[in-house]
Amino acid sequence: MELNDIFSNDIDPEIAALLSDSDSGPSKVSAPPTPKKTVVKAENSPKFDSMFGNMDVSGKAKEKSPTKVDLSVTKFDHIEKILSDKPHQVFSDPEYYKKALGGEGEKAQKMHNLLSKYLSCQDPKDKAVFRQQIITAYWDLMRGIVPKASGSNPVLPKKYLLRFGLLLPSLLTPEAKDLFSRVNDTNTYGEPVYYVDEWFRDVSLGKITPSATDEAKVSKRDESSHNQQLLNRAQGKLQSAENLLKAKSDERTRAENSIKEKLDSICQHEFMRGYMHLKAPYTEPQKRTIQEISEALRNLVKLDKELMGYASDYEQANSDVRSIEEKIESAGGAAVNTQSAVTELETIRQMTKMTVGRQGNHFPILTKEYFHNSSRDIGIRENVINTLAWIESIDQEAYCRAYKNQLNRIVPFTILIPSYGDFGICWEPFDRYNRVTSRGRIAVPMYPKNLTLAVLTAVGDLRWQVAKEKASYYWMEEGLTGNYYQYIQSKKLKGDLKELFINDYILWMTKESDGVQRLDKEVRAIFWRFMPFSKEIKAKLKTRSYVYQELCQRDLNREMSDGY
Repeated sequence: MELNDIFSNDIDPEIAALLSDSDSGPSKVSAPPTPKKTVVKAENSPKFDSMFGNMDVSGKAKEKSPTKVDLSVTKFDHIEKILSDKPHQVFSDPEYYKKALGGEGEKAQKMHNLLSKYLSCQDPKDKAVFRQQIITAYWDLMRGIVPKASGSNPVLPKKYLLRFGLLLPSLLTPEAKDLFSRVNDTNTYGEPVYYVDEWFRDVSLGKITPSATDEAKVSKRDESSHNQQLLNRAQGKLQSAENLLKAKSDERTRAENSIKEKLDSICQHEFMRGYMHLKAPYTEPQKRTIQEISEALRNLVKLDKELMGYASDYEQANSDVRSIEEKIESAGGAAVNTQSAVTELETIRQMTKMTVGRQGNHFPILTKEYFHNSSRDIGIRENVINTLAWIESIDQEAYCRAYKNQLNRIVPFTILIPSYGDFGICWEPFDRYNRVTSRGRIAVPMYPKNLTLAVLTAVGDLRWQVAKEKASYYWMEEGLTGNYYQYIQSKKLKGDLKELFINDYILWMTKESDGVQRLDKEVRAIFWRFMPFSKEIKAKLKTRSYVYQELCQRDLNREMSDGY
């Protein structure tokens, strides 16, 4: 009797059809049968062998770019070498100050006069007045500096004035001047961590959309900006479709492998007692396995249908992206829009104020009077990337957003602000035109007292805003923000809710991850569930205290009840 006949009442016609090819003729149970290669029409079942390596599902090599999200990347590369061995000589140029201010007209003259008075003034009250006037004059000066410092061939003193706030090298100690001369100029890591001059450049080229403000939406007559918004939306759908397609293909492969293992197990037989050359009938476990195979094949057909649907979605999304890209190309490509960069300057100015705070040091010029950071403490790209990597090693979902049951790792744009602030901030949790796979935007001060805390406050802010947007109207009731809000209400604590959360997040990352219990029991339980530590840290904490053992047991209970 054939395998199809044994459970013919339990198998769908589609599954039976799949089985019929492999069950022609009597079964030989002396060895597992060699599966036949089934020839399938390309239009009905596309192959996805090109999903491996640095390629997309179409087999094209992915461009390593900080502006494009690559969902296949799972972690940061650790950067060992922070500074270059060969310092450049730009800061030794005696004409540096003149070149930095050259061509800026009255605004440059005003800055020069105020800086001269500030440096020569001895009266503290008068010096405070000049200091405040310099802050205003600096941002006025930057309006003219931005286009010249962030173009394809920038004037280097203007670029470093914009990037580091370095107007006059003699205001720094020789050690500090040497440090800045050995900072790597270009982004060779492919991570979305930007100095402000690089940020303005990519905004003006249309590679990055301007940061969201409360101003009116882009006019439809602005064809370039409108097309860029359409492209952002289409690229978001394409990235999501590719991620879902890969996940479904992997799921089908796992299902196929499981069926193969089950088939192998039912083809193993002992010899019948008293019959030397005859194999024994199926055992009860083997009969149950055959029933499981029937269910698994039914599920396999379902997975294959879903895979075809995702393949169709991907093709449509890819076609949309190509169509918009061709439209932009036919219009002359992404034209340089210096006005958008100048407009972005106002947003960067607001970011700078927020990183400093009301009571902080808003002086915009780099000077030894305020700069005391070492090479490991300064917020240059390499240090910030390593700090972001350290955060992810503890809070493994820090940069993840869920979409259709898939967790997408999307590192935010990180803008390095040349300020003496101590607080990182989140400006946007994601792009308003692409909520699925767009990057959020955080800003980190370059000269804080503690760089780790500055980056932690930015990521904590990002964590809060992403969770709040995800919960939408129910942010006070559900998820991370809902549970934390209810805790604050029950304790009747006063203060800014997000600020309280960020402070607790810092304790979670710096103390609780090492087993030092600093949070209230309720907050620890909320964070443990909604911002879980990595498995390695959980395993370590489990041996430290009964408190963490209990939390690990809750994890197991939720997994068993399918409520995790």
